[in-house]
Amino acid sequence: MLAHFCTEVFFLHADMRVPLVAFHPLRKSKANQTLESNGTRQWEGERKIEIISFALRLLSWVGCFASPPPSMAVSSAFCPSSIASVVASAGDRGSADSGARSRFEKPATASFLRGSRSPRVSGLSSALILRFPPNFVRQLSTKARRNCSNIGVAQIVAASWSNGSPSFDAPRSAFSADAVVVPEAEGENSNVVGDGGLGSSFVESQILAPGKPKVAPAAAKVAASFSSDGSLAVHAGERYGRGITTDGITTPIVNTSAYWFNNSDELIDFKEKRHASFEYGRYGNPTTQALEEKMSALEVAESTLFVSSGMYASVALFSALVPAGGHIVITTDCYRKTRIFIQNELPKMGISVTVIDPADVDSLKSALDQNNVSLFFSESPTNPFLRCVDIELVSQLCHNKGALVCIDSTFASPINQKALNLGADLVLHSATKFIAGHNDVLGGCISGSEELISQIRLYHHVIGGVLNPNAAYLILRGMKTLHLRVDNQNKTALRMAQFLEEHPKIIRVYYPGLLSHPEHHIAKRQMTGFGGVVSFEVAGDLETTKKFVDSLKVPYLAPSFGGCESIVDQPAIMSYWDISGPERVSKYGIKDNLVRFSFGIEGFEDLKADIHQALEKL
Repeated sequence: MLAHFCTEVFFLHADMRVPLVAFHPLRKSKANQTLESNGTRQWEGERKIEIISFALRLLSWVGCFASPPPSMAVSSAFCPSSIASVVASAGDRGSADSGARSRFEKPATASFLRGSRSPRVSGLSSALILRFPPNFVRQLSTKARRNCSNIGVAQIVAASWSNGSPSFDAPRSAFSADAVVVPEAEGENSNVVGDGGLGSSFVESQILAPGKPKVAPAAAKVAASFSSDGSLAVHAGERYGRGITTDGITTPIVNTSAYWFNNSDELIDFKEKRHASFEYGRYGNPTTQALEEKMSALEVAESTLFVSSGMYASVALFSALVPAGGHIVITTDCYRKTRIFIQNELPKMGISVTVIDPADVDSLKSALDQNNVSLFFSESPTNPFLRCVDIELVSQLCHNKGALVCIDSTFASPINQKALNLGADLVLHSATKFIAGHNDVLGGCISGSEELISQIRLYHHVIGGVLNPNAAYLILRGMKTLHLRVDNQNKTALRMAQFLEEHPKIIRVYYPGLLSHPEHHIAKRQMTGFGGVVSFEVAGDLETTKKFVDSLKVPYLAPSFGGCESIVDQPAIMSYWDISGPERVSKYGIKDNLVRFSFGIEGFEDLKADIHQALEKL
């Protein structure tokens, strides 16, 4: 009886930050010595709640022999006659015929009665949970929130009681994408503490109806609740896709290289997809998975893989999906390092390449007829001339020949363009740019069907290129303002492109939102905004253009784009510095006077005035 009483007290005092050993009958003296030597008796300041806690436990005990009032219903699971049965059931993993992991596994009481260490509770049936009056539960939950860095079982249970049953379907925790759900035991809806702790995986706290599986993907669940990209950017992957680990609004950063299991049987359950968790840091992380689900919702994709950089995303894509001896088609205008990898490295794997103009449909048809094309790959808009590919037409032509289509939509972002909806099989982003949007993190991602992303993910697991969870958090944070930033940048860039096109010291402006752009009709059809980057040619030579760039006061001179801060660069002396002028112009069209300007979220008038004063100095 004493052992049972001390065990029951654990669930309350874990929430009140009172050391568990202080209530263990065999360790009380040692605990008191420790507390007194430190000059701190943490539980004295909480005597009122402590008294209520003990009183409620006593009521729980009395409830074994008398029916309690409805407002304070208590469990009868720990009546003296039932203790033996609880202990006996501790070793049972589930019914022999289910093959699944029981939610009632290794209860805390069994471990304490055996004198073992503090248990890591993997499941509690509704019979094991004391149902408190709402106000008292809120008190406990409030105290739990003050100590979110040291989460215990009681804190998680209290959080679920305090939160109550959600209005939406039972949320799927961030780690349970591919798990087979174990049906709930017969009885009323119950609070369930999921397996694991913060050190191993997210702890799932949710309310399930008997036998009701969690089958809806997080992206579909969020899409059913929100109709705008802005709402998806804020909530997707986090609000409806993450198990309750704290009462925090933001997704936690889970810094761990590996995830542990209670025993070998649990490991086998994980391998056979009956238990949802992770295994090793290179194979997945809860923070990163929340990010992947957010991007899937924005791109209307079945699955997304986030990796360490946009360049690695491209390499993983080609390596995983293009077989040895395969053939790919790319466009002339693209990120230089992508072109270098395709033209220099892929031939070493026996992969041949055809390069076409973004608007040359006849050349694409010819390449498809003459080669066994595995993949068509193009940016849209492209870098740096912002050419636009007719994604719908290209997808139809390629699919008729059995070729996949991947669009690098980095310059558009999912706010301005949804390539998958236009027919593409895959869409790639350098998340370093508009997605993260704060010039403070590297990352890349690929979105598409579950089948294709799984193939790329298997390659990724072998090669590496893992996105650090701290970087994943920064991208998650940045994406919450993605729609606001991109909308602002769209408006600024369009107005600035119109201003530059009329300026006498500007020869030509490249921006898909202008009528003068060769693919304006395509951009207008498949984009909702034209992006925050404008390229233009200054009237003058290399030195004149350098003077213009150096006279600017607002933007940074740097080799990137898409962030909150405006960035300017002169490709001739930045990305193409190592190539002579004539070769640079003939092969890539990069002239000495070309400028690429990425507009941030500064005020339009400030940017306009800055560009005007710089041009006046020429």
